[in-house]
Amino acid sequence: MDIGILGPLAVRSTGGEAAPTAPKPRQLLALLAARAGQVVPVDHLVDELWESGPPASAVTTVQTYIVLLRRSLARALQISAAEVARDVLPFTGWGYRLAADPGAVDASVFGRFAELGRRALLNGENDKASLMLRRALRIWRGPVLADVRVGPQLLAHRISLEENRLSVVEQRVESDLRLGKHHELIGELSGLVVQYPLHENLYSLFIISLYRAGRPAQALEAFRILRKNLREELGIDPSSRVRGLQQAILRSDPSLESKSSSGLFLLELGPSGHVA
Repeated sequence: MDIGILGPLAVRSTGGEAAPTAPKPRQLLALLAARAGQVVPVDHLVDELWESGPPASAVTTVQTYIVLLRRSLARALQISAAEVARDVLPFTGWGYRLAADPGAVDASVFGRFAELGRRALLNGENDKASLMLRRALRIWRGPVLADVRVGPQLLAHRISLEENRLSVVEQRVESDLRLGKHHELIGELSGLVVQYPLHENLYSLFIISLYRAGRPAQALEAFRILRKNLREELGIDPSSRVRGLQQAILRSDPSLESKSSSGLFLLELGPSGHVA
């Protein structure tokens, strides 16, 4: 059984698609799919479907939806509903677990390639890093669970995955920048900084790409726009690291041309640089 949450919900096997079209059963399956292999407590399922105002019949309704999901899964897997209840979507005594091979869950595959890319980048294996990170990003088919109504449980999961994706984009851009692909990156980064106008890491990569492409005036203008955005939205100035990048451009610091490592001004791996 293949499970996809990095885009529209997809839960399918040889017998076809198992995800129902009815909104609440679909939402319930989406949460089980997002946590495939883990037990999801019944109270989390209730919270996802009704948030702060569950009806008195909430637990019974969840049980009814589970019966419907087991039937859909049985058709897709071409096995009996009893086998699904025992092996695929069992009740553990306090919650339900959707059994799945991690290799069949797109979010797990994304995470595996992302980690391989991150390690390669840390080790200076820039070609491998770029390859692995691109493979990770190609798995995405659109926004997380794009066709599912999300409650608080799924919203938290969506935010986490989207932040992870943005971090992988940053790392892939850095690996390509180390490979000397600054000309090719300018177009992509110009769109990303418009999409994330307070993101210092993306702006720094954009500034360095412009500088290496022989466009120092535009690099300084990008810094000015970032500073304006931060001041207007948050009332703060760019970090000392980004201000140092501006000063390095003004003095034509040769370290800005280094492609062999992150150097003084390229970005550390780790959490997103989004200012919040």
